[in-house]
Amino acid sequence: MDELRRACAEVADRARSVRVQTGAIPAYAAALRPAPLETQDPPEAPPGGSREERAAFWLTLDAINFGSGWFPTLHKREGHSGYHTIAAGLRERFEAHGPWSAGELGGLDAATLATVFAQDPGHELMSLFAASLQDLGQRLAAEPGSSFTGVIDGARGSAVALARRLGGWASFADCSHYEELELPFLKRAQIAAADLARAGVAAFGDLDRLTMFADNLVPHVLRLDGVLAFAPELVARIEAGELIAHDSPEEIEIRACALHAVELIVAAREAAGSPTRAADIDECLWTRGAQGRYKAAPRHRTRCTAY
Repeated sequence: MDELRRACAEVADRARSVRVQTGAIPAYAAALRPAPLETQDPPEAPPGGSREERAAFWLTLDAINFGSGWFPTLHKREGHSGYHTIAAGLRERFEAHGPWSAGELGGLDAATLATVFAQDPGHELMSLFAASLQDLGQRLAAEPGSSFTGVIDGARGSAVALARRLGGWASFADCSHYEELELPFLKRAQIAAADLARAGVAAFGDLDRLTMFADNLVPHVLRLDGVLAFAPELVARIEAGELIAHDSPEEIEIRACALHAVELIVAAREAAGSPTRAADIDECLWTRGAQGRYKAAPRHRTRCTAY
C-alpha cells in the first residue's frame, strides 16, 4: 500500500479543491482515543457460526459495502443508516438460511436482493449489488472447494496480499487516476481484511500496512474537525446536495487528502510515543461520524461501487 500512500501525498500537494491543514494535525492526533479494531465487537455479524460461515458473511457484506451515494434514496430501518440497513438484512438472511454458496451467489438477481434488503427491486443499487455478488460467486467457484476461508488462507497471513487479490476482482475493484498518478484505493478490499481480523476469522501480521478506508464519511469528519479544508465552491455544491462525480478531480482529492491526513495523524502519534495503525484511526473517525454534529451537516455523495 506504500504506492498508494505516496500517490495520495502527491495529490495532497497538487490539490486545488481540498487542502490538508497540517498545522492542526499534532493536537488533533493527540486528542484521539482510537482502540485496536480487533477489540471491537462488530454488531452486524450473526452470532456464532463456523469460521467458514463467518468468512462468508464478511466477504459477502464487503462485496456490497458500497452505495453511499444512493443511501438517501433507500428505505432505511428505524434508527439505521444505509450501511446498517443493508448489513442487518444480510445478517437476518444468514441467520435464517445460512450463507449463499458460490453457485447461489452466481445466480442472484436484483429482485432476490430487494427482498433480502426490503428495497424496491427497480432500485439501481439492487442491480449493482447483484452484479458484485455474481462476480464473487464466480471467483469462489474457481477456488478449491469453493471455499471462503480458502481465499483468506491463500493470503498467507498478509492483509495486504488479501486486499490486493480482492482488488483484482470486479466485486472489489477500486482504482482511480489523477493526472498521471494511479491510486489503488481498494477501500472495500482493505476493509474486508480488517473486518475478517476484527471478527477473528483471520490473523494478519501486517494490518499496520493498510491505509485508511477511503470513503465519504471520514473526510467529512476531518473537514468538520478542521483537519481538511474544502474550497468554498465545493462546500456549496455538497451542501446543495449535488452529486460529486466519481473519479472527478474533486472526488479523488477528497479521498486522497483524507488518506494522507490519516497518515500524518499516524506519524504524529508515532512521534508522540502512541503508535497507532491507520485502520484504527479510520474506525475511530468513522464511529465519530455517527454523532449528531456530523450527521446534521451534508457530506459529499458520489454514486459509485467504490464506497
